[in-house]
Amino acid sequence: IVVVACLVFVLSGAAPSREMLRERNRLRNGFVLAVVALVVIAIFADALAPYSPYVGDLRTTRLLPPSAAHWFGTDDQGRDIMSRIVFGTRITLLVVVLVAVLAAPIGLLVGTVAGYSGGLLDAALMRVTDIFLAFPRLVLALAFAAALGPGIENAVIAISLTAWPPYARIARAETLTIRRADYIAAVQLIGASPWRIVLRHIMPLCVPSVIVRVTLDMAGIILTAAGLGFLGLGAQPPMPEWGAMIANGRLYVLDQWWVAAAPGAAIFVVSLA
Repeated sequence: IVVVACLVFVLSGAAPSREMLRERNRLRNGFVLAVVALVVIAIFADALAPYSPYVGDLRTTRLLPPSAAHWFGTDDQGRDIMSRIVFGTRITLLVVVLVAVLAAPIGLLVGTVAGYSGGLLDAALMRVTDIFLAFPRLVLALAFAAALGPGIENAVIAISLTAWPPYARIARAETLTIRRADYIAAVQLIGASPWRIVLRHIMPLCVPSVIVRVTLDMAGIILTAAGLGFLGLGAQPPMPEWGAMIANGRLYVLDQWWVAAAPGAAIFVVSLA
């Protein structure tokens, strides 16, 4: 039914109405505000969190349901879940930024060098890239994280080692087009070295495409980090990492559903935004 409806829409040549465009813009603006709110919450977490994310009271505040005092309830250690989610935004943004800073330059360098050099070096670098792309990202990140050991730093390294191949592919495709340009030939004629050509004249032109791909991968990075935390290979207790909070809440999901539902909703909303 969906396919037939799409075919009818395309064949009819109907353009999106003004109301549809306005609705799309409203949805886009809403998600932009969600991302901005995430950044603001991470910056001002100390002022916005009503309680400590690490300290709770097992005698009086253990596994309390959502209320006016604790908007998202409390966990099995008596800690306020809302405060832990607020401080968890810092960990989420830290992982995303560090992975982007580590993986994007690696993929950019590999792709531009392979595309400009060609020959055996190009084939070798692209076959290594294909090997990384052959494995699902989460499975490969689990393997690296298990080898490196649990911890947020090792999780960032593991995710970065699995995130660079798509950037290398994009950079190589861009380089194959750029290297035939007249200005590259002019730079070669004045005696510029291959490394100078790659670093000064090709890489800057490949950066915009890589940045776009990085923004599209941010949701996957967040989900991978949460998956590692859920399996105990990411941030370690008592750090308020959303995946680890879901892993802790699965023990109480039938009776105290809010323990796992709140961090799960945070991951969903941020990834969608």
